[in-house]
Amino acid sequence: MYTSHTKRSRKIGTVRPVIPKRGEKDFEPAPGGGSGLQVHVLDRARAAMFDALRADRTISSKSASYGIWYPGISRVHVTVARGIHFSVMGHSAARPTHTENGSSKLQKRLELLPEEALYLIERGALFCWKDIQADLTGLGDVEGSPMSVQQAFAEIVGKEDLTLEKYQVFAYLRRLGYVVTRTDPPSPSYPVPPPRLANGGVPFTFFRRLSSIFSLFSTRLVRFWRGTLNWWRPLRISRWIHHNKSYGEVFKSLRIIPTGHSVAPHSSCVTPVAPSSPYKIFYNMYKPSTNFRKTSPPQPDFQIVVVDARTAFVPSLYEMTELFSVLPETPPPLPRKRGAPPGVQPPPAAATSPAHTSTFRRLFLWLLPSLTPPPTSSQQRPHPFAALKAGKKNIVIAAVDSGNISFFRFSQGAFEEWPTL
Repeated sequence: MYTSHTKRSRKIGTVRPVIPKRGEKDFEPAPGGGSGLQVHVLDRARAAMFDALRADRTISSKSASYGIWYPGISRVHVTVARGIHFSVMGHSAARPTHTENGSSKLQKRLELLPEEALYLIERGALFCWKDIQADLTGLGDVEGSPMSVQQAFAEIVGKEDLTLEKYQVFAYLRRLGYVVTRTDPPSPSYPVPPPRLANGGVPFTFFRRLSSIFSLFSTRLVRFWRGTLNWWRPLRISRWIHHNKSYGEVFKSLRIIPTGHSVAPHSSCVTPVAPSSPYKIFYNMYKPSTNFRKTSPPQPDFQIVVVDARTAFVPSLYEMTELFSVLPETPPPLPRKRGAPPGVQPPPAAATSPAHTSTFRRLFLWLLPSLTPPPTSSQQRPHPFAALKAGKKNIVIAAVDSGNISFFRFSQGAFEEWPTL
């Protein structure tokens, strides 16, 4: 009997805490308290939640990291980095260190932002001490216990513009596998994405500029030649005699109300957007499938604004315009590839491949691309409804209501660019 009880207690002690499964209630609360079965089900669910909170968190010593919190610079210096978290978290910063002869030199070290350090402390993956002067490599290297979760929240929240709502959004997205970084670098050593180029990310070279000049010249020449010979479209000819006589300008002049995001919204106030507006981009977010490099992060998939739902109002038109003014335009979604119907053979490929094209023809195609006929498999035009649904610019607003996070995506569409609608 004693042996069986010992085995049973040892087995119970090694079981890891399990988060209870949550779902929809099977009944509505009754005025009189409900039946005995309903009370029993509620008590059992409540007890399971308390058991999960009462369980001790355990972590292997092989995956525990150690760090030191410096309130003066609002950073955690990671002395021992273990685990997979540091592949997307933390950055290298040069800090002055004192040598034995009294001189100081710059030495790079791994540092965590306040939200990154708090996230690892809450997970139990980081043991952090507050502002100690020691070469920390383990629990036995320093007197005293590390910071608790409660002390970490009291010490870290409020540093470097970190509010409780912004940390809750950061922790929620990190648990889902997303990579979250700051949009505005808090220090010069913090890595940021490269600036977006106007030509879609391709740097302008000498040959590219020369090709664009020849392409523009040849396009104007072809348009002039075709326009003078096409007698069924008189605007092609009259636009050279009268100003603004193209089809786009004529349809634009017929509009009663001006459209387009280039038209600034009218406001009677001098500054329609208050300086203390909460709608400012704070986080860059990357999908888990993104090839993310911590030293050179790519362009983010989404940019997030975090607001407190209890104090922030619905964003006004001027606040949304201010947000969209700093965002780049995204290309329209590609049309879906439709395969050939069953029983229909695809057309044969061209006999002449680019590798067998003569040098003169390749030079001619490079200098005068507009005079060449379009390829047989030209890219399809994107669907207008899909492009309007996706929008040209997108922003995600995370509204936090006492811990409950709701994400709203706002997009900027351009209806005037699709005259077929």
